[in-house]
Amino acid sequence: MTFRIADTFSDALTKLSGQEQKAAKTAAFDAQMNPDNPGLQMHRVDRAKDPHFWTARVNRDVRLVLHKKDGATLLAWVGHHDDAYRWAERRRIDVHPKTGAAQIVEIRETVEDVIIQRYVEEAVKKPRLFADEDDDTLLSWGVPQDWLETVRDATEDTVLDIAGHLPAEAGEALLQAATGERPAPAPHAEDPYEHPDAARRFRLTTTEADLAAALEAPWERWAVWLHPAQKEFVDRDFNGPARVIGSAGTGKTVVALHRAARLAREDAAAHILLTTFNRRLADGLSAKLPMLLPDTAVRGRVTTRALGELAHNLYVEAFGPVEEATSDDVAKALADAAAAADVSVDPGFLQDEWRLVVDAWAVVDRDAYRDLPRLGRLTRMAASRRDALWDVFSDARAALEGQGKRTHAQMLHALAGQYRGGAPRPFTHAVVDEAQDISVPELHFLAAIAGERPNGLFFAGDIGQRIFRAPFPWKAAGVDVRGRSRSLKVNYRTSQQIRSQSDRLLPLSLTEADGNEDRRTGVVSLFDGPTPEIAEFPDVDAEIKALAGWLAGLAEEDFTEREVALLVRSEDELPRAKAARDTFRSLTGGDERPEIRVMHDAKGAEYRAVAVMACDEDVIPKEDRLLEARDEAMIEEIMATERHLLYVATTRARERLWVSGAGRVSEFLEDLL
Repeated sequence: MTFRIADTFSDALTKLSGQEQKAAKTAAFDAQMNPDNPGLQMHRVDRAKDPHFWTARVNRDVRLVLHKKDGATLLAWVGHHDDAYRWAERRRIDVHPKTGAAQIVEIRETVEDVIIQRYVEEAVKKPRLFADEDDDTLLSWGVPQDWLETVRDATEDTVLDIAGHLPAEAGEALLQAATGERPAPAPHAEDPYEHPDAARRFRLTTTEADLAAALEAPWERWAVWLHPAQKEFVDRDFNGPARVIGSAGTGKTVVALHRAARLAREDAAAHILLTTFNRRLADGLSAKLPMLLPDTAVRGRVTTRALGELAHNLYVEAFGPVEEATSDDVAKALADAAAAADVSVDPGFLQDEWRLVVDAWAVVDRDAYRDLPRLGRLTRMAASRRDALWDVFSDARAALEGQGKRTHAQMLHALAGQYRGGAPRPFTHAVVDEAQDISVPELHFLAAIAGERPNGLFFAGDIGQRIFRAPFPWKAAGVDVRGRSRSLKVNYRTSQQIRSQSDRLLPLSLTEADGNEDRRTGVVSLFDGPTPEIAEFPDVDAEIKALAGWLAGLAEEDFTEREVALLVRSEDELPRAKAARDTFRSLTGGDERPEIRVMHDAKGAEYRAVAVMACDEDVIPKEDRLLEARDEAMIEEIMATERHLLYVATTRARERLWVSGAGRVSEFLEDLL
């Protein structure tokens, strides 16, 4: 007997209370290990059009929905008694006639007449999007036979609703076609459950441990069930550095994980670096990897570390103990050198010039500095001015070296030089997540490790989420991804409403320093949700009180504290967020403590609901940053980064989003509205 679990079950499980979830998991284990257990009280769903649906008892009110046919059992859904029977009565398990994929199909005749009637009425008012598509085309997208005519009636107002009633791959294809991207026909499979579309919806569980993993981590299922649109980027071979880009929620991290896992499985001699820019995100990657590589020997071929920490350790191994120079160390060395040379220059400009040009690009002499294109810098500088500043940089470097200190960039460049000189390289491949925030020295370092190998370097990132690094041309740092850069267009994490509203913060097209363009059109979300709440309040107290009420409403809907976050621009606004949380607790009389984070620290996280508060005029964009700007170009860069930061914050939300400010609010809120 085979036993599978469907993603519809995982979705339904999260909507139950904690006690109900525990009971449902116990019943699921019983159904797999002992399907004849009389305690399950199996009953056929007599009114179902599909005669193979059964229910099993979880407790007095909750039921599992199972599909039992030819010795195979599918755990399909779970919910309260009447809801469970209604769900089964409205669906069938089918093998698609064109693609051969197993599908859970909502029976068209069971969709309320008023809904179907609205589709027809709307089709009269507006142009039908798929009126000219023939049956073979729609079937090749995975549309069930009995939904063909309804799909042809879809307009721009009804396509999202219709897509929500279809199997996932068919709904995704419709949304893709509606945004101007022609869907590729789905492949055909002889085994209905081996089809790529089915493999991501139905997970085979052969042991109790398999089922436990599927039940415990339904939010992580995209790290296990790879979408066919993503699979191309995992399986494809590249003859040089390659990259996948996409807006927030499109599964870039999933692709990076699967890419690393694929390389590890294929080559016993491989040593793969799976990395990102901080330890928290690296730990998150490490926690997901066992789901893809359960074999510990194969998983041992992948090292998951934060890039900065790894480079420091490799430098110590290669060159001996070192004290890493802090930003304060560098600032003092530059100030002392400028004073000794009697050079009058703004300290902030001097530090940026060191960080973004001299140190970043490992400039070692006066001629190189004079002739170097100003990569990553927005301001021009005459050659005579560069000559006057070179002595300052040279003396500052000598002072740091005399103290036995090295900057992080110097360590990375030293390692890169050693590997290019023939020293053994620690890795055969590198897969980099959140690559939009990689620095110049880090890119030099990675290029020296595996840049010339086929499949050696793979990057995943989103230009719209670049919040830590100034832009620079990757090709100048030894990594050219032109012709090997692809975009993901399907959003799995964020509702259509949150995604479309957050996208208003960014332009339709973002261009990188080396000319690569990221067109952000054609992205679709796979599910609907409430419209985000964008609110302006006369004062802080009013904002805190209203937000506390919003949080209380979530609690009534069984949102747990781990599923909700309050985000603010900086530590200065943390007391305001804590006041909102305290007010919420006093309203409910409970002890729930939704997480509070600054926006930068929320990178890579996701929650069912997010409140982004304290978006005041002088908070985002941060007034302190704007006052430090020395020219118009720098102001433009700060404004762009602050926009990206708010975009990162709003796209942490899956289902519910609140954005608010008090008094004179940020101009960015007008863009959201």
